[in-house]
Amino acid sequence: MKIPQTQISNGIISAKLYLPNSHKGYYQGTRFDWSGNMPSLVFKGHEFFGQWFKKYSPEIHDAIMGPVEEFTALDYFEAKPGGRFLKIGVGVLGKPDDKPFTFSRLYPKLDLGKWTIDKQDDQVKFVHELNDQDYSYNYEKIVKLTKDKPELVLSHTFKNTGKNVIETSVYDHNFFVIDKQPVGPGYSIKFPFNLIGEGHGIGELAEIEGDKIIFLRELVNGETVFCSNLEGFSASSKDYDIRIENKTTGAGVRITCDQSLLKLVFWCCSTTLCPEPYIKIKVKPVEEFSWEIKYEFYVLND
Repeated sequence: MKIPQTQISNGIISAKLYLPNSHKGYYQGTRFDWSGNMPSLVFKGHEFFGQWFKKYSPEIHDAIMGPVEEFTALDYFEAKPGGRFLKIGVGVLGKPDDKPFTFSRLYPKLDLGKWTIDKQDDQVKFVHELNDQDYSYNYEKIVKLTKDKPELVLSHTFKNTGKNVIETSVYDHNFFVIDKQPVGPGYSIKFPFNLIGEGHGIGELAEIEGDKIIFLRELVNGETVFCSNLEGFSASSKDYDIRIENKTTGAGVRITCDQSLLKLVFWCCSTTLCPEPYIKIKVKPVEEFSWEIKYEFYVLND
């Protein structure tokens, strides 16, 4: 079975994307937005994404790659066992029992909506339409390589076509696998503010050093660093500005957004490192909300 996929390029960057498909798609889990699954992005010979996990199945919750996004589950806590809840970019899911929500669980897929995909040489436009008894929306996401620039842009427009207010949050997991280098002292993650926070692995595997996260040694299989709530940012969108650099291979990326941070999480294992910036979304019926995330790729000392 051939996995639906496409390639895009602007002559500077080339990228590969897996496309949403409920039967043949590479990713069919119930955690992440199905659009934007990117197993490869190459700039000046440097690879920025790739497979970071060992076990694969289409329905494994995190068998996905690239700058993929997850929307917080809507109405899960309010739903009774046997009821329904929403994951934007996935669809309407079933709540089998009264257990707490966990992203690692595969939930019953009740209504996956409709995906429309428009492929061009340098971009892919994904449109997810859902018309449900409780929530309806039109979600457009354009993955585009900027003309004549080493830049990837994720442009989103979410229109509430239903009768209820949709209030949630969304974050980009940013599964970076730069040049297949193991996570360790060759990497640094820098922010435009001094970080405040603690977490699993801090002090043993990594350190918060002013405005940076640095690594004390190379991580091995099974080790992780997890900071669930990093603070220090302001209400300005200027603080949504993250630089990840691999000094070993000389590759870097800067991530910015036109929205302010709601929350900031950091997670990594031995094969991928992931700053996870959250933004808030609140859309009344017939209204729409747009946001844009930019990735500027560069070579150190170039």
